[in-house]
Amino acid sequence: MKTGIFCTYENYHQNVQHAIADQVAIVQHAEQLGFEEAWVTEHHFDEFHVSPSILPLLAHLAAVTSRIHLGSAAVLLAFHHPIQIAEDIATLDNLCQGRFAFGIAKGGPFPEQNKHFATPMSEARAKTLEAMELVWKLLYESEVSFQGQFYQCDRVTIYPKPVQQPMPVWIASGDDDAIAFAAKHNFGLMGGAPFSIQKLKTTLAKYRQLNASGSEKLMLARFFYVARTDEEAISEALPFIDKFSSRMQGLATQIQKSGNAQNFTQLSQQSNPFDADFLIQNSIIGSVKTCQDKVRQLQEELNVDTIALQPVALDLAKNQESLTRYWQEVRG
Repeated sequence: MKTGIFCTYENYHQNVQHAIADQVAIVQHAEQLGFEEAWVTEHHFDEFHVSPSILPLLAHLAAVTSRIHLGSAAVLLAFHHPIQIAEDIATLDNLCQGRFAFGIAKGGPFPEQNKHFATPMSEARAKTLEAMELVWKLLYESEVSFQGQFYQCDRVTIYPKPVQQPMPVWIASGDDDAIAFAAKHNFGLMGGAPFSIQKLKTTLAKYRQLNASGSEKLMLARFFYVARTDEEAISEALPFIDKFSSRMQGLATQIQKSGNAQNFTQLSQQSNPFDADFLIQNSIIGSVKTCQDKVRQLQEELNVDTIALQPVALDLAKNQESLTRYWQEVRG
């Protein structure tokens, strides 16, 4: 199992340059320790997560690292034109000399994003999968013509082509259509931090019924902090966990009141998915022994390909210390 960093560019100090510098420092520290991957998330209209333009952020990481593999987690593909994305990620793969992994998602559950990008939630998934079909053709074919419901092009060839043949692709979804699409193309799946093991097992079972050869293709994000004791780790993690829990529970209530609750089903099928106690139990937060046990459970029950850790302390030095302890003591 590979170990990665999950990068959400939290703006704890209301200073964007500070937030970016801290995230870069964490990735560089992780690379020095030996972490294999760093994944960057896309968020819009959010003053706390300042990563709306993740491909420039990934290009910057490519310039200040040399070994760690870099991934998008994920490009919200329905909000971008696929020709531009194909050109950007092919360029990025050249910049980082083949270290890039392309993760995609439909976006949500954030209605404001769909509103401002003029993409109804009811269309987002179909638009995302169609865009991915076109991106893949553009990356590896020439004179591409495409006639879809949302996108059309006539004899388009992009330059440059990616270094990797093929580029690894990951899809963040538990939807049946997206799982079938990933299985058909031998793409991997991504699981978010709030997703329970049982929910992920159900998703993987559907995938493996369609593509048994892709049994190890799961990138799983988890909130993370390891300390000397469980009590110390939980105390350090709680400010972030409480903020996340409050924000997401408020959003869930807002969506239910709007009558669009069907668009929240992926997580709402779990019991209290945004409850702070549930989030801590579902995270890799605790002492070295507790974190070892949690990682072992994920390996045994899900056969995870990559676990991407999101450090949740509000202090850079504490997050770096926690990552060092993980690498030296938890991972062993």
